[in-house]
Amino acid sequence: MHKLEADGILLEFGLRKILSDIFLTCETGKITGILGRNGAGKTCLMNIIYGTMEPTSKSIRFDDSSILHAFRKPGLIGYLPQFNFIPKSLSLERIFDDFQLDFSEFVRDFQEYHSRYKSSFRALSGGERRLVEVYLILKAPTQFAMLDEPFTHLMPLQIEKVKEMMKQEKLKKGFLITDHIYKQIVDISDDLYVLANGKTHLTKSIQDLELLGYAKL
Repeated sequence: MHKLEADGILLEFGLRKILSDIFLTCETGKITGILGRNGAGKTCLMNIIYGTMEPTSKSIRFDDSSILHAFRKPGLIGYLPQFNFIPKSLSLERIFDDFQLDFSEFVRDFQEYHSRYKSSFRALSGGERRLVEVYLILKAPTQFAMLDEPFTHLMPLQIEKVKEMMKQEKLKKGFLITDHIYKQIVDISDDLYVLANGKTHLTKSIQDLELLGYAKL
């Protein structure tokens, strides 16, 4: 088992504290969800863990070892940002080759891509591009994966397939995931945090979402 821990994080923009009291644990074999209102700092927190944002203070540990820039450690953690990270000029053939993944396995689950092997990323719709990027991060050989808004632009059937893949992949990696479609996050998460007023709250029940002011059930 591998463990990711984040605490001691202080992030300020001017006089405004974005993150001030964070404690979060993510383990292989589990899907850890983070919920929070827009502007709560979910994306900032993921970037701090990934090492691409520098807060005033932080402690990010992988298996009890402090790592400042996790993105520089191949095989440690993959990150799906909110925006497209694949260059649009690349073909699907090149993309899957670069990630060392089998395109035919992808097509078995998503047959609508059967004739798109030579297509450029630019030729795909927004939803089609998002699905490819989600798949790449899900299947990449890393100990952990962070997914920021993975269900954006996906159709309901695709969301269900992605959730099933996550359940399979969590046998060998840990997931940290957030999405505005909170019911999907609640459904799939083994552990669930709510980020509110700069603090993480580990929920004990679904009713905590209402108590913490995140959602009315």
